[in-house]
Amino acid sequence: MGASRLAEILSAAPDWPAGWLARLPSQAATALRLWLDHPSRSPLTQAVEADLTWLEAAPGRHLLHPGHPAWPALLEQIGDPPPVLWALGDLAALQPPRLAIVGSRRPTREGLTNAAAFGRELASRDWCVVSGLALGVDGAAQQAALEAGGRSVAVLGCGVDVIYPPRHAWLYQQLRDHGGLILSEHPPGTAARPAFFPRRNRIVTGLSLGVLVVEAAEKSGSLVSARLAMEQNREVFALPGSIHNPQARGCLRLIRQGAVLVRHVDDILEELTQWAASSPELARPQETGSQDAASGDPLLRWLSDAPSPLDALVNLTGLAVPDCQRRLLELELEGRAAQAPGGWVRLPENA
Repeated sequence: MGASRLAEILSAAPDWPAGWLARLPSQAATALRLWLDHPSRSPLTQAVEADLTWLEAAPGRHLLHPGHPAWPALLEQIGDPPPVLWALGDLAALQPPRLAIVGSRRPTREGLTNAAAFGRELASRDWCVVSGLALGVDGAAQQAALEAGGRSVAVLGCGVDVIYPPRHAWLYQQLRDHGGLILSEHPPGTAARPAFFPRRNRIVTGLSLGVLVVEAAEKSGSLVSARLAMEQNREVFALPGSIHNPQARGCLRLIRQGAVLVRHVDDILEELTQWAASSPELARPQETGSQDAASGDPLLRWLSDAPSPLDALVNLTGLAVPDCQRRLLELELEGRAAQAPGGWVRLPENA
């Protein structure tokens, strides 16, 4: 049963179990009825026990669901959210604002350099890079974010305990063990299948405030991600490239269709700061907010060279107005921020 059908049933809030049995497709209803009446004879029992055994076998293993404190609220805004997410790693990776970075599996040298540069800079601004652990642009952006001491989330088209592609075994281990997070809607042990990857892309974009396409050919899977992001009301960004570069044609096409042309990270943050202020996930203070507020980084990350009003910064950080004003003054005295018509701006590091 697909995620869309399940979301439709969930929206009806059926009673358990009679309401579910009445709405499930016949095959699923038969399986559920057998499990309810004769659990020892049901194949579902063995599957559930295997999943519970996996969850309890080691730390850092989680099963996320709507209502779980770490469930990403942004997923509630898409039409076919995953019913659950298996997670491996550090759930704190879901706390910062997130941007998806996608692109060609066979990028040019410039494409790899750009992917790494954007991943590194976003990490320095306390943003989390979301991608699919694929070869090329995805892996370059995620690796750079981790090497910069930042966060990254990888969404797989297989179980979270399956390393795919195998060439990214080292990056997989870094995500799992050093502040990153690996997610999948498929149970542990599920092998990668071609049909899973387009479906995986809707989670990559659904988790994120926007998606940056670094390099893409005209018939690239990255354009599928861009289309999904548009359908999910996410912002789409694209790096321009030479008209003679086949790997740039997809990005140029997106720009013609209305994607935001990006030159540097500030182009992205200018677009997303106000958008993020209305996000139900990011507007609420995190548990670590009081500690983070003292460091100033969570406030500084919302500033760019486009003025941000005080009320927007209050909503984004969860700080009280006096605390936000005090911290802005401290940043101004440190030479890291300044007032401008319309709000506050971030100053260059060498200013």
